[in-house]
Amino acid sequence: MGMPQLVVPAVLVEGRRKSEVARDYGVSRRWVITLVQRFLAEGDTGLQPRSRRPSRSPTRTADELEDEIVAIRKDLDRQGHEAGAATIAAHLTRRHGTSPAVSTIWRILTARGFVTPQPHKRPKSSYVRFAAEQPNERWQADITHWPLAEGVDAEILNWLDDHSRLCLTSTAAMVFTAPAVDAVYRAAADRHGDPAGVLTDNGAVFTGRYRGHGRVAPEVTLHARGVIFSHSRPYHPQTCGKVERFHQTQKKWLATQPRAATLDQLQAQLDAFRGYYSTVRPHRALNRHTPAEAYAARPKASASGIPLIDGHFRVRHDKIDTNGKLTLRHNSRLHHIGIGRRHAGTPVLVLAHDLHIRVLSTSGQLLRDLTLDPNLDYRPQALT
Repeated sequence: MGMPQLVVPAVLVEGRRKSEVARDYGVSRRWVITLVQRFLAEGDTGLQPRSRRPSRSPTRTADELEDEIVAIRKDLDRQGHEAGAATIAAHLTRRHGTSPAVSTIWRILTARGFVTPQPHKRPKSSYVRFAAEQPNERWQADITHWPLAEGVDAEILNWLDDHSRLCLTSTAAMVFTAPAVDAVYRAAADRHGDPAGVLTDNGAVFTGRYRGHGRVAPEVTLHARGVIFSHSRPYHPQTCGKVERFHQTQKKWLATQPRAATLDQLQAQLDAFRGYYSTVRPHRALNRHTPAEAYAARPKASASGIPLIDGHFRVRHDKIDTNGKLTLRHNSRLHHIGIGRRHAGTPVLVLAHDLHIRVLSTSGQLLRDLTLDPNLDYRPQALT
């Protein structure tokens, strides 16, 4: 038995005054009046505890807005885009100038069955992020693969600004060579300016440092423009993590599109995704700004424009071929150097300092001293 069951009989059965009953039981006179009125109107049911929930909640999200949140979520999922609560909030802000809190959107998505809690996952806020302080302070580049409609594998070269995550260029080709990579870089630099530095992995199209072929085309261009060229450690792709993560996001979107039959069709898809990624999709690490907004928000770094002066030195042991020639690769181009048929089969030591080449026999005899012309594939034997 509760207090109401004591108060009402005291008034109606004993005939006591309401103020007296209220004083004896330590409650307000208004509450006693309310209980008596409820009992007279509803009987014992009127004495049961009532819900304290307000008849209306001014902070409750309207059903129409909840439906719009769900519709945006479904639309982003269908298109293969990131569809988290923060992204939905950005889309709502663009439409209406305001949005519910990200936590509110997350609760709505959870209640509607779009979120599966994963408490075992490490929270993104716990990661330590390394990013360039300025746009163009460092670019990242990498190549990934994507199949065309007939199952033929194509390659995609992506260049990303490390500070803003802006996709500077996304280019499709059947196979990329070092000169092709260099051409894509030059086109991007014409639009955005040379960066202070570039970071890639150790792929053969980016560097010849582990292959004894001298500098490849991108290395020569970056060296000449004063751009610092860095490479990730072998088997350590996390160093280029931003462009690697971009590959995943790009492929998720491509998987929702009709499979391209030609390179031109694939390129059109890459252009469409690049536009959305750079100018529409807000980025968590950029305080929910788009990459294009972040790229434009700060002054840009730039290359020195002064060729790096360390020079490029190579020492190579080789053997003169049966035609009396040596081959040497420079800037991804193979050059043939005439030594003389009488030296065919002779083991030699090749000393290269940029374009200056010296060829010595193992006994120390100088067989050829020349400055390589990058435009000539063959340098015949010097006349004696």
